[in-house]
Amino acid sequence: MTRRESLQTIALLASFVVAGYAAVRLLAGNPIGIGAWFASSAIIHDLVLFPLYAGLDAVLVLLLRRHPTWATVGGVAWLNHLRVPAAVSGLLLLVWSPLILRLPTAFHAASGLSAQPLLPRWLAVTAVLFGLSLATLLARIATKRR
Repeated sequence: MTRRESLQTIALLASFVVAGYAAVRLLAGNPIGIGAWFASSAIIHDLVLFPLYAGLDAVLVLLLRRHPTWATVGGVAWLNHLRVPAAVSGLLLLVWSPLILRLPTAFHAASGLSAQPLLPRWLAVTAVLFGLSLATLLARIATKRR
C-alpha cells in the first residue's frame, strides 16, 4: 500500500468515525422525528426539486444548443459559472430555509442566537458566490484572449 493510499484509508476511517458520532448524537434526541424528516426530505427532493432544477437546466442547455453563439462569452463557456453558485446557494437555502424564511423553530431556545440576520447573510453569501464566479469567468476570458 502506498503512502497516498494509507492517508486515504485513514481519512475514510476518520470520516466514518465522525459520521457515526453524528448519527449517535442525532438519533439520541428524537429518532422518529429525524427519520420522518429524512424521508420527507428525500421525497420532496426527488418528486419536486430535482425535476424542477433538472428541467430548468435541460431547457437552458437546449436553448444554448439552438443558439450556439450564446453558449460562450469571449470564447469561454459560461454555463457552469451559473450552475455552481446557483447550486451552492440553493443548497444553503434548502438547509437553512426555516431560519432564512423566519419560520417558527426551536433554534433560539437551543442556541440562544437570533435567526434575524440569516436572510441578509444568505443574500450576501449568494452575492459573493455569484461575484466570485463572475470574477473567475472574467479571468478565464482574459487568459483566453492572451
